Amino acid sequence: MTPPSPSSPPSPPAPPSPSPRHPPGHRFGHLVGAYGLLALTALLFVAFSLALPGTFPTLDNVSAVLSSQSIPAMLALGATIPIAAGKFDLSIGYGLGLAHVMTMHLIVAAGWPWPLACLVVILGGAAVGAVNGTVVVFARIDSFIATLGTGSIMYAFTGWITGGARIVPGPHGLPAGFTALYDSRFLGLPVSAFYVLALTAALWLLLERLPLGRYFYVIGSNARAADLVGIPSRRYVIYSFIGSGLVFGVAGVLLAAQQQIGNPSAGMDYLLPAFVGALLGSTAIRPGRANALGTLVAVAVLAVGLAGIGQLGARFWVTPLFNGSTLLLAVGLAGYAARRQLRRRRTEPSRTPRHPPGATR
Repeated sequence: MTPPSPSSPPSPPAPPSPSPRHPPGHRFGHLVGAYGLLALTALLFVAFSLALPGTFPTLDNVSAVLSSQSIPAMLALGATIPIAAGKFDLSIGYGLGLAHVMTMHLIVAAGWPWPLACLVVILGGAAVGAVNGTVVVFARIDSFIATLGTGSIMYAFTGWITGGARIVPGPHGLPAGFTALYDSRFLGLPVSAFYVLALTAALWLLLERLPLGRYFYVIGSNARAADLVGIPSRRYVIYSFIGSGLVFGVAGVLLAAQQQIGNPSAGMDYLLPAFVGALLGSTAIRPGRANALGTLVAVAVLAVGLAGIGQLGARFWVTPLFNGSTLLLAVGLAGYAARRQLRRRRTEPSRTPRHPPGATR
């Protein structure tokens, strides 16, 4: 090939490829997928407020909903942590029951100071989470089966501690400082709602801004690839279960402060709503992956829906029907959102120009 003569002008650089622009329909679909659940929450609140103007849109009702849904919200946020790493912790309901009963046992029967009892229970929850993670990672047992087994063991311990009966405080009741953990109010609202907001903020920071959260997402997407790039997936899976254990330990302490008795079967009713919130939350805000803000929005939808149908006079069996149907819907939507995100990544055109500037064709 003959080189160009010095007098010939250089070839003009090829213009850079324009960045691909998504069509309006794609952007609208993304907005609906990300914020549709939040819009549904607002629509449900408006609809129930119009149907029940005297009772639903009141401060007393809002306070009651926030108070009753705080512990399910915390459990849902706790379940989100292992889900981000591609695992499931089915022991959270059993762990909640054990933590709740253990708190009452240490304060009422053993006579421990309530701050020490709460601290021991929370650390015990983290230890249980470490056991869950160790069984999943080193015994190579699927997280569904492993945590179901450890949960059954915790339920057995709960029955052994209580003898199958409730733990009832003496005539002097529980310490006022302990019950104030749940009964206090802040800015006119139950303080438990602010616990949920604080946990949401902490989990958002962990998953969205810290390397630990990014490692969880990488492991949840492809654990083998995470190992190949130097991320010790086993260690971080255990960390995710420790986080879940910490959360159900805290929730157990708050449940004891709320109920003020030790009920050995209390935790079982919280398992299904927690997973409904965590799975449905993976379809909102950041569709296709578990995230703290999405879980909070999902819990809000469930709370508003349950409160509304309850005030409309629904029968007792409507609540489990609502939770079960929503769980099926949440699993289906979560799977669809994940597949949609993967398909978009595969079909998205490359932003790298075919010909670097200054190259000739």
